[in-house]
Amino acid sequence: MKAAVVHAFGEPPQFADFREPEAGDGETVVTVTAAPLSPIVKALAAGRHYTSAKEAGFVPGVDGVGTDPQGRRVYFLFPKAPFGSMGQKSLAANTMLVPVPDQLSDDHAAAIATAGLASWIALSRRAKIRPGETVLVTGATGSAGSMALQIARHFGAGKVIAVGRDRVRLEAGDADVRIALDDDADQALRAQFDQGVDIVLDFVWGEPASRILRAAAGNRGSRMGEPRLRYVQLGTVAGEEIPLRGDLLRGSGLELMGSGIGSVSIQDLLAGAGELLAAAPGAGFTPPYASIPLDKVAEAWSGDPDVRYIIQPNRF
Repeated sequence: MKAAVVHAFGEPPQFADFREPEAGDGETVVTVTAAPLSPIVKALAAGRHYTSAKEAGFVPGVDGVGTDPQGRRVYFLFPKAPFGSMGQKSLAANTMLVPVPDQLSDDHAAAIATAGLASWIALSRRAKIRPGETVLVTGATGSAGSMALQIARHFGAGKVIAVGRDRVRLEAGDADVRIALDDDADQALRAQFDQGVDIVLDFVWGEPASRILRAAAGNRGSRMGEPRLRYVQLGTVAGEEIPLRGDLLRGSGLELMGSGIGSVSIQDLLAGAGELLAAAPGAGFTPPYASIPLDKVAEAWSGDPDVRYIIQPNRF
């Protein structure tokens, strides 16, 4: 079969031939029609993710949409190595499949799942959002951040705050307040936290996270007690590490947590994917994405980081 193949860590995958998977007990061979290129896929292919393979020589891709041998359209998660989703066929455990609603095209369903699953799980399982709460999304101009704004609305957020660097894309997002991370952002951020923020979804970490945490928790320490703030860490595109003062935790209601593989179970991730896709037609979720033929995978690898590329293994 044709596939994108990682021959060396840190290099874009190459369009090449790869052996076809064969299903064992409890497994399904999926004919893939849409495979998302997400930040975790790039990190795994570079050998930088905490769950990366030990050796190269595999097909990348952690999820996708396709058809099973009975012709049913399915979304599949965490295919069995070395058969990632960026090949004409992939291999998934039977327990890692959920149906795709008829109203969604394959590419649209894949884009919704890859861009929206992180925030869906973070809000439903980790932060456990309640209707009327205020949600701030940092990295809101990216594909995942854009979906996080929509999903927060879907879960009944009373106020949604978008934070990012691209002013044009900020204005296009579904938010009540938009804050561009320029030199004047600290005061605007502090004003929002003074008014009250319940949940932060952070897709970037690094320097933006340091600024937001200072605005959220610096110089607080009310004797009456500070309000609870659930800060959920979801990605590290702006930096892997930040300095963190201990008094930010002692003097505020700040609760730091992550959401991802390990902090939630695989079963929860799959259940969340099913819930997200089932809700999508009625909610009208619209993630930004671009569909790319399989033989253009290397070009997509170095494309716009704010666009979620969907690789189409049946086109080349």
